[in-house]
Amino acid sequence: MLIYHIVLPEVWAAFDTGLYRHASLDSEGFIHCSFAHQLDGVIERYYSKEDEVVVLEIESDRLMSRILKEPSTNSEIYPHVYGPINRDAIVSEKKKKLARE
Repeated sequence: MLIYHIVLPEVWAAFDTGLYRHASLDSEGFIHCSFAHQLDGVIERYYSKEDEVVVLEIESDRLMSRILKEPSTNSEIYPHVYGPINRDAIVSEKKKKLARE
């Protein structure tokens, strides 16, 4: 199953090890991810003021960390990764230019 993680370019550029840790792993205990049909909504809600984001495509079967599908504040189910994301689980990374409001 493919899941997606959205990250700012400067945060992704700093990634240089075999394990990716987003700040939310320390603050909330997991890394927020999305299913493909949720990407546009997540970008609109949380990244509308950004010029660009990086969308990481992750093969969940390759993750070394546990993944749970859990409800969010909007009652939609999202995949949450409870640990770092190993580099070999990331199958693609795509920069996405955003139209700022």
